[in-house]
Amino acid sequence: MYFTRSQLAEDMCEALQGSNLFNDAPNGLFLAAPRRTGKSTFLQADLKPALERRGVAVVYVDLWAAPQRDPGELIAEAIGRALRTHLGPIAKAAKASGLESISIAGALKIDTSKIGRPEGATLTDALRTLHELAKAPVALLVDEAQHSLTSEAGENAMTALKSARDQLNRPGLVNLMLVMSGSDRDKLLRLVNANAAPFYGSSIKHLPLLGDDFVAHLAGLIEKQRPDLKPVEQALLTQAFQTLGHRPQFFIDTLGEALSPFGSGEAKRFESRVVELALQRLEQDRQQMESDYLALRTVEQAVIWRMLEQGPRFRPYDAEALRFYSDKTGTPITRAMAQKAMEALRNRQPSMVWKSARGEYAIDDAAMHQWYQQRVALGAWPPEGPRWDEDEA
Repeated sequence: MYFTRSQLAEDMCEALQGSNLFNDAPNGLFLAAPRRTGKSTFLQADLKPALERRGVAVVYVDLWAAPQRDPGELIAEAIGRALRTHLGPIAKAAKASGLESISIAGALKIDTSKIGRPEGATLTDALRTLHELAKAPVALLVDEAQHSLTSEAGENAMTALKSARDQLNRPGLVNLMLVMSGSDRDKLLRLVNANAAPFYGSSIKHLPLLGDDFVAHLAGLIEKQRPDLKPVEQALLTQAFQTLGHRPQFFIDTLGEALSPFGSGEAKRFESRVVELALQRLEQDRQQMESDYLALRTVEQAVIWRMLEQGPRFRPYDAEALRFYSDKTGTPITRAMAQKAMEALRNRQPSMVWKSARGEYAIDDAAMHQWYQQRVALGAWPPEGPRWDEDEA
């Protein structure tokens, strides 16, 4: 049931290869899209094959695939796997002999298990070797790239990739294409918007969300499977899809429930049922966020409140923040108390707070910002519920 976005992928390929004037994509394409809106699927099922059809050697790595692993290691391992693939029989023979270090004619000696480490080849050397072995440009697709900022090795990897880009590319010649995607634009911005950022000066682009053409595609499938439902009211389905935040899997699940023979049995068009179910799902999401917030201790609620209010300007332990926490809790809050609350929020499962290797903090789930803004606009902030004191378990 996958809906291909081949034209969007082709347009991105053109931009990455420098075919389009007045775009910065050859220096790195940074794409932001909310969680579960099809970003990762697009990268793997559309962009990767489109690049490969153009003869590009593509390396894909998802930094959330193994969140407990260091992101710097994940990037190095992905490049190492690509190298071994292009080495083919040479790599297999070396592995059978218990060797990881492989001498490559015209290239350096590379231990594919130590790429990016102090005693191993640099990411630049590894990518240059991959380019020479493949006899083709290389594209590195890093999904959830903002996660690289959570470790020193991850940050170093990003700096190394920028260096590799500068060394391998020339005006009019793109040998290394970098695509960095993220589900949180504010976190992804930390790669580009400060003097010390690895890709300072680049800009974030919004990956277009699935829209009317996706809904029309699904409507056509429904009409083919259920001729009795012709014509499907696409406007109502589009309304439901928008209500669900353009998240395709949630929308497909909702369609399935509305079309199920085990449904409510109410005499109404299924499109109206889809809209109802979408609104119910939206309300459930809001209620879950409210429940999670109210389950926090009072000082933890104050910290989250401050983070939602301040956004990128958030500083956890300055004098203004401590005054804010004290005012909202009705109790003097010290730096140590605020630190304890912050650690508790980070250690929750799932975590509510994201921390970079540089000590920057942000709300982990970007959807909370929208929930907060909606409640503020309605005059319904903060949520009301029981207050948990510091000495309560």
